[in-house]
Amino acid sequence: MKKLVPFLLATLFLFFSCSKNEENLTVTLNFTQNWNGVPLTNQDFNTFKFTTANGENISIERLRYLISNISLVEESENNHFLIDVGENSGNLITISDVYPGNYKLKFTFGLTDLENTDGSYPDLNSANFNVPGMLGGGYHYMQFDGKYKDTNNLDANFNYHVIRAVDRTEPMNLKLEDTSFTVDLGSIEIKNNASIEITMNIAEWFTNPNTWDLNTLNTVLMPNFEAQKQMSANGKTVFRLGEINP
Repeated sequence: MKKLVPFLLATLFLFFSCSKNEENLTVTLNFTQNWNGVPLTNQDFNTFKFTTANGENISIERLRYLISNISLVEESENNHFLIDVGENSGNLITISDVYPGNYKLKFTFGLTDLENTDGSYPDLNSANFNVPGMLGGGYHYMQFDGKYKDTNNLDANFNYHVIRAVDRTEPMNLKLEDTSFTVDLGSIEIKNNASIEITMNIAEWFTNPNTWDLNTLNTVLMPNFEAQKQMSANGKTVFRLGEINP
């Protein structure tokens, strides 16, 4: 019996260890872009092939955006990822140590005020994603640049840059408003290693609830307090849950 006990303990340990390893899954979040359902990649850049809800024909030249606090798994907050569509980078995010079960998939677009502290993230600093101190510092939520055909059918620039809203009525006493927002994609059942697509409908940035007129709101939008709040409102319909494989 004394010889049997260690053997049984070793067998049980091996059994539970193997069981745990077999349940240890990996989930990949795949961020993709589309224009009202038509897939969009950097191959579609620099071409006038998209039309906004207000009727402007646009060409995309740069699109990169910041997400943070992905909460598929508990204790995974305080993370951030810069997705650069032009460079085709940052769009695949891998989460390890996931076990079968139901999870709530949420993330923050941008950075919350608590995390949006000036100069805190070396990777964002090196990517020139900073916001000038005169606008409250911290970081961009999105840099979306391109051209549109103006009322004379001439090429004009737009810089749809999303940041924390700042009221500069008193330059020495800036009033900041957190315009980041939580994206809640609902509950997801994880049974196996999985790839979860999260889609961004770029067209939604120009509509719902605010139909965007690029002829009046095109550049110098960062210091525009009301425009930043409108951008935040439009962003709340941008992201959707896409395909889940397997």
